[in-house]
Amino acid sequence: MGGVAVGTMSLIIVLSVFNGLEDLIRQIYGSFDPEIKIEASKGLTFAVSPELLKSIKSIKGVNIISEVLEDNALAKYKEEQQVVKIKGVSDNYPSQNQIEKLVTLGSFNLKDSTNSYAVVGRGSQYKLSIILKDEFIPLQIWYPRKIKAIPINPLDAFNRVNIQASGVFSIEKQYDEAYIFIPLAYAEKLMNQKGKRSALELNIKKGFSIEKVQKELKLKLGKEFKILNKDEQHAGLLKAVKIEKLFVFLTFAFIMAIASINIYFFLTMLAIEKQKDILILNAIGASRNFIVTIFIIEGMIIAFIGSFLGLFFGFIICFLQSVFGFISMGMQTSVVDAYPVLMELGDFILVITTIIMICLASSLGPALKASKYLSQKKI
Repeated sequence: MGGVAVGTMSLIIVLSVFNGLEDLIRQIYGSFDPEIKIEASKGLTFAVSPELLKSIKSIKGVNIISEVLEDNALAKYKEEQQVVKIKGVSDNYPSQNQIEKLVTLGSFNLKDSTNSYAVVGRGSQYKLSIILKDEFIPLQIWYPRKIKAIPINPLDAFNRVNIQASGVFSIEKQYDEAYIFIPLAYAEKLMNQKGKRSALELNIKKGFSIEKVQKELKLKLGKEFKILNKDEQHAGLLKAVKIEKLFVFLTFAFIMAIASINIYFFLTMLAIEKQKDILILNAIGASRNFIVTIFIIEGMIIAFIGSFLGLFFGFIICFLQSVFGFISMGMQTSVVDAYPVLMELGDFILVITTIIMICLASSLGPALKASKYLSQKKI
C-alpha cells in the first residue's frame, strides 16, 4: 500500500507541475497576445483596406481591431546597437490587453500632440543604456531597403527613423530583450510598407465566445488568412509541454507497473500459504470463482487504499506548494520563484484509473493460481 501511495502521489505532483507550467505560459503570453490574431496565409504582410476592416467589424463579438506592422530591425543608441523586433501599432493597441500595467518605467505613450515615442523592453533598455525622453540623443532604428543595386554609400541601403523612448515594459525575457513598440505611421515609413500590415489583432466583447467568433472569421475571410486564438499563437510551445507531460506520465506508469510485481509476489506467497484454507472453503461450498474473487478483492484493497492515500498526500503537497511555494525553481531569471502547480480533476481520475488497472492485472495471476489448488485431493 505504501508503494502504491508513493507512486500515486508522485504522479499527481508531476502532472500538476506540468499543468502549472502550461498555465504560466498562458498567463505570461496572455498580457501580450491578442484574443484573436489574423495573419496572411502566405507572405509576411497583406494589404488592409477599409472594406476588409468593415467586414471584420461586422462580425458579432468583435470589439477592437488593432493594426500591426512587425519585422526585425537594428536599434542603435549612442555607441550601442542591437537587433530587435519592431512592432508598429495603431493608436487603440493599449486597449487590447494589459500591457500598460506591465510598464515599469515611464508610460506606454506612443504619441502626444507634438511628438511620437517608442516603448522598449527592459532587456533592450539595459543593453542599449537608453535614457527615456532623451532630447539630445534619440533612439535610431535602421531597416534594410529593398533595392536591387548596392549603393555607393552603404548608409543609403537602409531606411532610418529617430525616435525618443517614453517607457520601459517588462513581461518576459523573450519579449523584454526583443520588442520595441513604435507608432504605426513610423513603422510604415521605416519599412516602406504603406497600407500593409503583418497582422490584425482583435479584442472580443465580453459574453461572446472566442471560438464562435473565430469560426465566423474563417468563413468570411477564407483561406487567404490564418485566424489564430491565444493557444494557436504558441501552438508549438504548448504542444511540447503536453508531449513532455504525456511521456512523464507513461514513464511513471511504467515504474508503477514494475513496482506492482511486489503485489504479484505478495499475493502469490499468500496463495501458497493459504492452500489448506482454500480447500476448506471449497469443501464447505466455495466455488472456484469465489476463491478467485477473494484474491482479486485483496489486490483491489491494496490498490484503492494505496491510491487514495497517494491522492490525498499529493493534493496536500500541491496545495501547500501553490500557497507557500516552498520548492523553488532555483533560477534567478525565472518568471516565478517557485514551481507553479495546477491540480485538475481529469489528472486525478486518470491516475487512479491507471493504478487500479495495474493492480488488477497484478492480482489476476495469484488469483488463478489459488483456484488451481482446488484440484488437489488432500487437505
